[in-house]
Formats: sequence, C-alpha cells, structure tokens
Amino acid sequence: MNKLNTVCVIDDDLIYSIAIKHIINRSEISTDTQFFKNGQPALEYFKQNLTNIASLPDVILLDLNMPILDGWQFLDKYEPLVNQISKTIPVYIVSSSVDEEEYKKAKTFQTVKDFIVKPITVERLQQIAQEI
Repeated sequence: MNKLNTVCVIDDDLIYSIAIKHIINRSEISTDTQFFKNGQPALEYFKQNLTNIASLPDVILLDLNMPILDGWQFLDKYEPLVNQISKTIPVYIVSSSVDEEEYKKAKTFQTVKDFIVKPITVERLQQIAQEI
C-alpha cells in the first residue's frame, strides 16, 4: 500500500476531525495529518509554503460547509495558486451533501479528483493513497 507523508483535512466539525484522524490512523496511509477549521487558514498556509515541498500535504480532504471561507470559496482561491505550488496536490471533497448540483460543480475544478459522501471509510482512504 502507498503511504502518504501528510494528509490535509479542512473541516470545521470537531467530532468529524477526531473521527477522521482515527480513520486515517486505522488506514495506515499516513502518520501526519494537518487540520484546518476552514479554508482561510488553509489557504494562508498554502500561500506561505508554495515552494516548500516538505511542508505541503499529499492530498486535501475538503469539506464544503464551513464558516469564514467555505469549501467552494477555498477552491476558487486555491486553483489559481496551483501553477505556483511545486507539487501536485489532489483535492477530494468529503461532504455530507448528496446534492447533484454540488457534485456537478465539483467536476468543474481541475484539482478535485472525487466527491465523497461522509463518512469516509478506511478502505476509501487506502484507495485514495493508491491513486496518488
């Protein structure tokens, strides 16, 4: 199984953050997880580390519904940075939404690889690690 250096989770739900950390540990895909409560601090982190490969995650697990800067707003501001970032970082939207329009909208972003309905499973995380 492929191992990832770092998984980035952008989600404001504390209970989900605790659960996803446990699921990531059980999946054994990574030993390092970055957590951001909304898109704003995550975006600032990426801006500050555009060329610092060691600090950048291998994958982003992004929630859509968050305060301050939601998932869609994060993607709108993150995508223009992609060409400046020194590594490819795929984004997987992980949301409780089952809205078909949101699924279609997700496909319009070049960095979004998939739309996953919560809860994410150990098996799905392992599959993501294999895809990367």
